[in-house]
Amino acid sequence: MKEYKNPLIERYSSKEMLYNFSPKKKFTTWRKLWFYLAEIQKELGLNISEEQIHDLKYHLYDIDWNRVSFYEKKFRHDVMAHLYAFGDKATIAKPIIHLGATSAFLGDNTDIILIRDGLKILLKKLINVIFRIRNFTLEYHNIPTLAFTHYQPAQLTTVGKRSALWIHSLLLDLEELEFRLKNIHFRGVKGTVGSAASFKELFNGDLQKIKYLEKKLSNKFGFKNVFPITGQTYDRKVDSQILNLLSNISQSSHKFSNDLRLLQNLKEMEEPFEEEQIGSSAMAYKRNPIRSERMASLAKYVISLSNSSAMVAATQWLERTLDDSANRRLVIGQSFLSTDAILMIWNNIFENIVIYPKIIENHIKEELPFLITEYLIVECVKNGADRQEIHERIRIHSMKTNSKIKLEGKKNDFIQRILQDKKIPINEKKMSKILNPKKFIGFSSDQTLEFIDTKVNPILNKFHHLIDSDISNMDRQV
Repeated sequence: MKEYKNPLIERYSSKEMLYNFSPKKKFTTWRKLWFYLAEIQKELGLNISEEQIHDLKYHLYDIDWNRVSFYEKKFRHDVMAHLYAFGDKATIAKPIIHLGATSAFLGDNTDIILIRDGLKILLKKLINVIFRIRNFTLEYHNIPTLAFTHYQPAQLTTVGKRSALWIHSLLLDLEELEFRLKNIHFRGVKGTVGSAASFKELFNGDLQKIKYLEKKLSNKFGFKNVFPITGQTYDRKVDSQILNLLSNISQSSHKFSNDLRLLQNLKEMEEPFEEEQIGSSAMAYKRNPIRSERMASLAKYVISLSNSSAMVAATQWLERTLDDSANRRLVIGQSFLSTDAILMIWNNIFENIVIYPKIIENHIKEELPFLITEYLIVECVKNGADRQEIHERIRIHSMKTNSKIKLEGKKNDFIQRILQDKKIPINEKKMSKILNPKKFIGFSSDQTLEFIDTKVNPILNKFHHLIDSDISNMDRQV
């Protein structure tokens, strides 16, 4: 029997996000940190030869995993295992690898790099979701549909106005994602407890050299900002902020998945269902919304993981304690992998989402008679009727109609009742004008178009280079 495999690897996440949190990228980044650290230290006058620098560069990618495993069993320390394995390859450079550094130099800087690169992967997928929903919204911006409050029929909105609400949630998430990317900080070279004592010794107390080293190293990895102060590690609140962002994206996704499943039950809208897809092993007719259900399932998981990072941030001791380590190995990568899968599913749904306008129209016809009562009262008063008397007549007809519908399964005959009531001064021609659904959508269409024009399109124009009709790695199980 095969050993356990994480479903995020086997079924859900994209190849690019899996690579981003892979051992290969993580430990290659460690080696790059060692290499650039030595290169800049040499530039600043430390006794490091050009031959040693070339030796490090030459062996950046040839990781002997068996040797690493041997050393880790021996030392019970992952950094020392990789340090020795690297030294076995780069024998000339071995004496100067990790000079002045600590484990957090590798771990924290690498984690920040992976988080930043993971956010960039999510940014692309998020933009494509917004792009697809934008197109859907424009197509259906003027199609009336029943709005619901408390999942009870309310007034009318439009199909596009409702989907614009999904975009609005995502724009809030995007704003936060952009903020996090813009303000993400490199940990830099801070030494064992954040005091840079080892580097003070190496550079004979020259603080400017240490600042130069830190700034140049951060630039090598594409960072403009460096944490001005740390303990041994960067503040774990940063992880909590990032996972809160992923939780927020998941909350938006879950809300959409709820809405879609409710609408699919009403037969108004449906996620794609392939020709040979099976909805149920027992009920052959079923068209279960497995994509949106999977979104919801993964979203719950991401939301729950954000609590874990909050606990880690809250319970660190003084300059650092290691009870964050195992937790962070799990929750950071898995939160990104899950959010990645969620956005892939969302993109997939909107590639071939199905709308049933006739069903939407029928549902409006069933409920619209009750929605026009205020208009009827106004129209009758215009024709000289007493407002309170008309209100009472309409109330009586409403109750009787409701009773017939619910107790006897009859169709809604409210309009016929009103037209036949001689005490209500309204004719069939006027009634038919009142019953036009577009009279009841308010400014839904106008609001939607303005929202798309002023808020959504500028964002899509800004990130137009990320819009791709073929979402990467959509071969995963969406």
